[in-house]
Amino acid sequence: MRKFLFMALYAMTFSTVSMAGGLMTNTNYHIAFDRMMARGATFDIDAAYSNPAGLAWGHEGFQLSLNFQKPWQNRDITTTIPHYLAYPGVYDHGYEGLQNKKFEGVASAPIVPALFASYKKDRWAISSMIGIVGSGGFVKYSEGIPMFNALVMGSIFKQTLTAKMMNPEAPLLVITPEMYDIDSEVKGKQYIYGAQVNFTYRVTDEFAAAIGLRANYYDGYSRVRLKAIGTNPLIATTTLADLNLDCTQRGIGVAPIVSFDYHKGALNLTARYEFRTKINTKNDTKELPEELGELAAPYANGVHVRYDMPSLLSLAVGYEFTPQLRATLEYHFFDDKHAVMAGDRQKELTHGTNEFLAGVEWDINKKFTVSCGGQRTDYGLADGYQQNTSFACDSYSIGLGGAWNISEKLRLNAGYFITLYSDYTREFTAEQDGYQGTGYPGQDVYSRTNNVIGVGLDYKF
Repeated sequence: MRKFLFMALYAMTFSTVSMAGGLMTNTNYHIAFDRMMARGATFDIDAAYSNPAGLAWGHEGFQLSLNFQKPWQNRDITTTIPHYLAYPGVYDHGYEGLQNKKFEGVASAPIVPALFASYKKDRWAISSMIGIVGSGGFVKYSEGIPMFNALVMGSIFKQTLTAKMMNPEAPLLVITPEMYDIDSEVKGKQYIYGAQVNFTYRVTDEFAAAIGLRANYYDGYSRVRLKAIGTNPLIATTTLADLNLDCTQRGIGVAPIVSFDYHKGALNLTARYEFRTKINTKNDTKELPEELGELAAPYANGVHVRYDMPSLLSLAVGYEFTPQLRATLEYHFFDDKHAVMAGDRQKELTHGTNEFLAGVEWDINKKFTVSCGGQRTDYGLADGYQQNTSFACDSYSIGLGGAWNISEKLRLNAGYFITLYSDYTREFTAEQDGYQGTGYPGQDVYSRTNNVIGVGLDYKF
């Protein structure tokens, strides 16, 4: 039980709201992404992130963009197991059939801002972007999660059963789930703040290159509270289990970025590569369960834990069919298998994350633009990666919205996108030690929903 509980605690800070992008990386900073998705071939201000080399053909002079997004998401776990009882065949209380329970996780974030700026003169451009580049939010399971509840129930049952079997004549109780209540709550937070600067140069009339650097700051915490209190008259108000964890983790990392843009007539070809960001966080632990003993060492105050952001390769093709109609196809590869995660969970993935994006944008007239797009995300998931405290689901995203040119200098962007996830089912067999090490077969179904709305202003000086 201690082994599995430790593994759960160790992964806790991964349970956060997700926006678009890989397992540890966001890609939606500017509202133009929300309304079009594929932005890898743009020359607009959001190219400061998605296509820095493309700013060689952007606005001459200075421009600024301020964006605000509001994401909301559910991260639910539906568990099917035989009444949470552990160690089958040792003690029979007549429990039969399966128990199904849905644990609802509400992931949220306050308004998420992002700032872009650029200055271009002739063949040179300098640009910057500040935003939440990884994860970004909070998650709360107000009834806890099945991993913790099942482990505690199994531990209570085993300990009291063992005592009874050692002294069958003594008036000892074998404590089973209907004899107590569990008050459980799990919270997690994860933000990776990023500040990026790029230098762009148009080498020829058709080719430009850019180099950049992004500094990232990780800030997250894990908080677990679980208490089991007896309700049976013989053990009423007795505390059977009391578990508390409060660990904050912070760390920094820096990654270089290179990008290239080939632009000829209506055709635009781009490539961007972000190197892996090594983030080595440090624990600030205020509470740590004594029950873990020496297994609590990685959560001890001052211990370092890795949360790398993976390298990213982005390729895009943009084409201008008419001066009013543009379209883009784009591909992302996040090398998640070589980005070190807590407990080396990245090794369980079958491959890195593949994303395929497409978008189209149409200028209705000089004042109004509409756009839409889509994205397919394939994470390379495997059972060994998925945990109650941290899980992902492959998905499709659809975005739409528009822009209003309020004046020649000021543009308002508005967009919305929804992500449609495929449920992930993980089976636990008795041959594999059962559900979370209880010995019973069981099943977890992981499901998610995600919505993002946003507005932003672009200003050209």
